[in-house]
Amino acid sequence: MKKLTITLLLLAPVLWVSAQDTTSKKKPATKADKKEERRQRINEMMKQAEEGVLVYSRQNLFGLQFRTNGYGGFLELGRMKTNRRTNIYRADFTEIKHQKEDKQPNAGFIFGNPYIYAKKNYFYQLTLGFGQQYILGQKGNKNGVAVSAIYNGGLALGLLRPYYIEVKDPVRPGETKVIKYSSADSSLFVGPTIHGGAGFGKGWNEIKIKPGAFAKAALRFDFGRFNEVVSGIEVGVSAEFYSDKIPIMVAQKDRQFFYQGYIAVLFGRRK
Repeated sequence: MKKLTITLLLLAPVLWVSAQDTTSKKKPATKADKKEERRQRINEMMKQAEEGVLVYSRQNLFGLQFRTNGYGGFLELGRMKTNRRTNIYRADFTEIKHQKEDKQPNAGFIFGNPYIYAKKNYFYQLTLGFGQQYILGQKGNKNGVAVSAIYNGGLALGLLRPYYIEVKDPVRPGETKVIKYSSADSSLFVGPTIHGGAGFGKGWNEIKIKPGAFAKAALRFDFGRFNEVVSGIEVGVSAEFYSDKIPIMVAQKDRQFFYQGYIAVLFGRRK
């Protein structure tokens, strides 16, 4: 009996190690197991889609926006992090117009472009930002509407392009010349000798960059019937602040801070 007890005591560590090795080893997954797991995952995603739940890993979309002081477009890349939260990377390109802009017809000539009286510069904005989309409410069904909050911010680049007009040349009667605003030509620029606009092709090689920052907040309404297609509208506000004042019009106050509302129509796809 004593010998049996000693033998069991000696074998106990070996038996314990063997038991641990057996329980710690997992049976490797077979192709059939992986196929079944993938099928279950797809079925779950289909079920969630039927229930109106937005399920995706990434989304790519573009949009056209109409602002209280201009218009523009944007591109957005989204990477879903949780069932409700998505990181977004977004680039907007817009044009800001001054509220005093007034387009005039040409001065009665057969050939000539309309022009904006007393406009100094076109003002474009390129904003590059990072933010998040947070789903406030799922669709509920395929015909429902998902509501999300959007917020992002980042770098703003203001692009100033000189505005050119065509005026009667005071030195050469019967001829015209193309000018932009300057102190030397200020009387011609706003005077009665304006012939018309110089066309859209002028000033692109004279663009000046004004750096700044922006912030944006919006609500997005996604009424796309299927999860893989994005279609909806976005309603929001945005603000930009620049390092220098932005001259857009003659005899008007130049601003550094711009604040506007907007509505955007958006389209895209999810995966």
